[in-house]
Amino acid sequence: MTAAGLLLPAVLTGPCAAAEAPAPQAVNVLNGDFADPVMKGDGPTTVGLDSWDGRNQRYSPSASGRTDNAHGVALEKQGNSLAQRLRGVRAGAEVTVEYEDSPAVSKECNGSDVVDGQPYTVEGSGGTVRAVTTAGDPDRVKGTPGPGRWTKRTYTFVAGENEPLLTFASKVTDSKTHVTCTPMITRVRAVEVPVPLDRTVDKTALGTAEAYKGNERQSTLHNAAAACNGENACVFRPDMRMSFRYYDRARVVGEAFVNCTRSTLDHNRVIGFSERSYDSIAQTYAAAGLSLNDVAKLPTSGDRAEDEKRIKERPMAGQFSLAYEKGWQRAWQWFGGEQRTVVERIQPGEVSWIELQPSRERVEGWFLSRKDDYRLHAVIDGPSRGVPDRLLQRTGPMAEAEKQRCAAARPMTTTPVDAGAAAYSSDKGLLKVPSSAATRSARATRTVPLG
Repeated sequence: MTAAGLLLPAVLTGPCAAAEAPAPQAVNVLNGDFADPVMKGDGPTTVGLDSWDGRNQRYSPSASGRTDNAHGVALEKQGNSLAQRLRGVRAGAEVTVEYEDSPAVSKECNGSDVVDGQPYTVEGSGGTVRAVTTAGDPDRVKGTPGPGRWTKRTYTFVAGENEPLLTFASKVTDSKTHVTCTPMITRVRAVEVPVPLDRTVDKTALGTAEAYKGNERQSTLHNAAAACNGENACVFRPDMRMSFRYYDRARVVGEAFVNCTRSTLDHNRVIGFSERSYDSIAQTYAAAGLSLNDVAKLPTSGDRAEDEKRIKERPMAGQFSLAYEKGWQRAWQWFGGEQRTVVERIQPGEVSWIELQPSRERVEGWFLSRKDDYRLHAVIDGPSRGVPDRLLQRTGPMAEAEKQRCAAARPMTTTPVDAGAAAYSSDKGLLKVPSSAATRSARATRTVPLG
């Protein structure tokens, strides 16, 4: 288990990994046995359980009638609930929740309270609300604790949002029923079949960044980003399932050279290109028309001088780079570029051009606060050191427009006098001899008649 409760699966490897359907993977339900905070005595005690929203009645494992270390929790009456966001689960994933329920073990129960079981509901964001009734306890007598009649349950739903909220809610409505005499649950576990990796998302539209504090979704990213404003304030945890390398679409670098001559042309030319990074945090702010607060400014502006400054000054840039280097055993590259000389040999009637397919890498994951339970989801896309760029030197036949251009006449004009006469002199260049005094005098006194 990692910081802040994100359980991350191993990276997929091998040439077929991307094509295979995602396999079921464990979801880390925090405090699923309800053991925290540490309990004294057998209970029941009204408590806010760590990592869960809601205050409920908790019993020790032995008082719950269990032989393991799981604590039973009574959901109290209608209007009360117990809820937790399933961390790391993305919208569209199929989630199966496994847990156990029992009628109340409270000695305050009348036989009629539990004889036919007790009602509650379970719901995951995006799924249907399932009504459930616990097993009955027909032999109960008030004043005697129940033995715990635990039944294993499963509930499956498709997540309708990222980090879906799992909620258990009591449906006990009888005003005469004691608050401790309500349905109990324990040992909550979950697995998911994650959504397939979508490699078609463009680097300029990486999706909306999200922030949470505990089980509460934040309306802005500001507080979660501010919680990372310190060298060791946050740690970045990559989600290997959603991180991958790829070749970007090809683009032409420099000009296309068209050989309109009847001879092969040989020449050298210098080409240069550069690559930058992108991130979903900046894109989310831009889409909302908001100014990005300084702490969240990663080196993804596209301005080399500004990005070099951000690498040194922005803690989140260092937190991400450190996590990437640990996970992939190489340094992250926020920007890159190259300049080189290319030798071209262009046949008559052909065109020569250079194409670039840059190698890139996309990393999805979470900035997790070490102090508060803030977590900020982000996607970062940048140049990859994992595989080389592709530089394609290409030649090919002219397009029709280029053929027409090559066949077009050169700029011309006419010779108004003696167009067909022989050349009247031979130009051998300027004579480097001083002119005679008579010639200089004639030039000085020469006049031009005006009519």
